[in-house]
Amino acid sequence: MTRATFDHQRARQLHAEDLSCREIAKELGVVPSTISRWAEREGLRFDRSRTAAATQAHTVDLAAARIRLAEKMLVSTEDMLDRIDDPYLVYNFGGKDNDYNERTLDSAPVEVRRNIIATAGITFDKLTRIVEKDTGSGEAAAGVLDSFASALTAAADSIRAEGETSDAE
Repeated sequence: MTRATFDHQRARQLHAEDLSCREIAKELGVVPSTISRWAEREGLRFDRSRTAAATQAHTVDLAAARIRLAEKMLVSTEDMLDRIDDPYLVYNFGGKDNDYNERTLDSAPVEVRRNIIATAGITFDKLTRIVEKDTGSGEAAAGVLDSFASALTAAADSIRAEGETSDAE
């Protein structure tokens, strides 16, 4: 019996046992494409239901990971927005005496506030895309995004008002 005949017989036996293309290839020590070509010539098909189920499970896992990431982004951004009017510590090290100096401002400087708003805007955009991808145009997503948009608008109005106050001085 030649090696090629043995491989075909063994492959046919493994196929009859419902092994996948990859499992048969591993068992015979060949690449999966060899098994695919052989099965096609022989008119054999592989059960793809396990692959389809694995793909669907992976898709669900990715959606769950996107939602977890979106929740973390939202919590961090909301925290920044909530603290935007809190006292803000500025400090400096160095100089020829390598000293440390600090000062607490009434609130974050305009540039820091602008960065927080920009971060919130980026988060809003990313959350919108994540929610749309995972829920289509779901109404539940709209509620979350509407409340986040309101917080973002209020923070932007606060910065605008502060900027107008600074300009008037």
